[in-house]
Amino acid sequence: MPEPSRETERARAAVPFGLAEVTGPSMVPTLRHGDQLLVRYGARVRPGDVVVLRHPFQQDLLVVKRAVERRGGGWWVLGDNAYAGGDSTDYGTVPDELILGRVRLRYRPLGPDQRSPLALLRWALSAARPVPADRSASRRLRAR
Repeated sequence: MPEPSRETERARAAVPFGLAEVTGPSMVPTLRHGDQLLVRYGARVRPGDVVVLRHPFQQDLLVVKRAVERRGGGWWVLGDNAYAGGDSTDYGTVPDELILGRVRLRYRPLGPDQRSPLALLRWALSAARPVPADRSASRRLRAR
């Protein structure tokens, strides 16, 4: 993916929010495949926040992970699903300039099997939710 132009950077500054879609199981149970995310670009990141970042080795690929702790000028990021991989245990610390923004809200689209009145009601009550920061993530890191 080419580097963002100055116009793209100005547009991002003017509109600090954007959308992203989750693909894959690395953030289960917090996020599932197909979830839509509202991302605040340039937001301050704190330990435990779910963030969108550029993959360190394949920068045209965007990744959603949890920022666990600061290490040497960057962030150690982990997926909530320890068995999925594809996090800092594979590629190390992520530099600050690759962290694009913080996830603020998750929207779960209606599934094709959710047609009964009870399923529709459950979906309506849980479709849009804020994505909470998990401040205990650093304890999980020490346990690994």
